[in-house]
Amino acid sequence: MVVFTYDKTIEGLLTAVFYAYEWKTFPDKLIGEDEPHPMFTTEHYHIVTDSARSARVWNGLVKKLPKKACNMLMHLWLSEEDGTDMLFFRYIRKVFDSPGDVYMDFTDPDILDAKQIAKKVSCEARYLIQFVRFQKASDGTFFAPVSPRYNVLPLILYYFKDRFADQKWMLYDTKRGYGYYYDMKNIVEITLTDQDFMEGGRLDEKFLAEDEKTFQQMWRSYFKALTIKERLNPKVQRQNMPRRFWKYLTEMQEE
Repeated sequence: MVVFTYDKTIEGLLTAVFYAYEWKTFPDKLIGEDEPHPMFTTEHYHIVTDSARSARVWNGLVKKLPKKACNMLMHLWLSEEDGTDMLFFRYIRKVFDSPGDVYMDFTDPDILDAKQIAKKVSCEARYLIQFVRFQKASDGTFFAPVSPRYNVLPLILYYFKDRFADQKWMLYDTKRGYGYYYDMKNIVEITLTDQDFMEGGRLDEKFLAEDEKTFQQMWRSYFKALTIKERLNPKVQRQNMPRRFWKYLTEMQEE
């Protein structure tokens, strides 16, 4: 078994593709640098991430694939599902080794799997856009903690930048321990070492702006006033508004 170890970044994976073609040796398995080697490993190669080489591979993909297929690959990577990196690697090989439009060949199980996983990631990004609820902190920043199934924050940033261009805001992925802060000019990636200011997926009350409680109460009252009790359908509600998002939704909190 041929094993490549790399740093588990997309740049590292693209570098691995570059060296695989240069060495004419292709991995049976990709693992992280600190992961134990599988049994029956016959050859092992350690890949050092190289931005120039990874860029060459990506530029080659851009020339071979339409924009929607390149976007699909990014969605696939952000899924973080087990075996995704090896699926990504096989997909790229098929693109480079095939003279035709292999990305449309859904009879190929790898091409089909990649598309289906990317579709799930895209759906999760749409859910997040719908169900993010910002809370105004005492310093005026609008803060929203989230914990999506997939690593979709990079896919939704510019929606919020366009939608809330005149406000400072922060989106924070509590599951992955990172987020993004927008200062009305730039978006920067951040990591919070202390998360004691959050309670149950929401800002602790002592960190809220003075008028935030009032606005939350008004929103809950509005939501309640629009509800027609006779037409409540909990099953359909859970289908359209998955329960895992409820802890972040102001309208779903008890009075």
